[in-house]
Amino acid sequence: MKLLSLLARACAVLAGVILTVITLITCVSLIGRNTIGTTLVGDYELTAAAAGAAVALFLPWCQLRRENIIVDFFTSRLSAAANSGLDRFGSALMGAVMLLLAWRTAVGGLNALSSNSSTMMLGFPEWIVYALMVPPIVLAGVIALAQTVYGDFSEQGQ
Repeated sequence: MKLLSLLARACAVLAGVILTVITLITCVSLIGRNTIGTTLVGDYELTAAAAGAAVALFLPWCQLRRENIIVDFFTSRLSAAANSGLDRFGSALMGAVMLLLAWRTAVGGLNALSSNSSTMMLGFPEWIVYALMVPPIVLAGVIALAQTVYGDFSEQGQ
């Protein structure tokens, strides 16, 4: 789990850097638009592409820390063993969904590559965003499956 934790942290830091760059691009564009009447060409495209990649990069850290929404209204009175079993089942389900999502994202990226799909203003190839999204989604799935097998929820709340 230490390697998975290190990779998840690296993904979260990279996502934070990407969001900071998005913020700076937006600020420069807004200041330019409101002061000199000129904006950055394709700022919306860059923001959309980078935001998608950032969301995917945050998924492993969210799974590692178990910060997904958990409704424990019905399970709060169950025993610790029952809650542990439900946590493992939820992690297994999350792992399966993340791996399915990674597969479909990879297929979408290959489709964008084969059709030479690109953004309208900048002509930025869309497959690059898909390619950046697949590894962190796979990592989130692997973390969830590792939590299922090992029951290691030690990162929760730290």
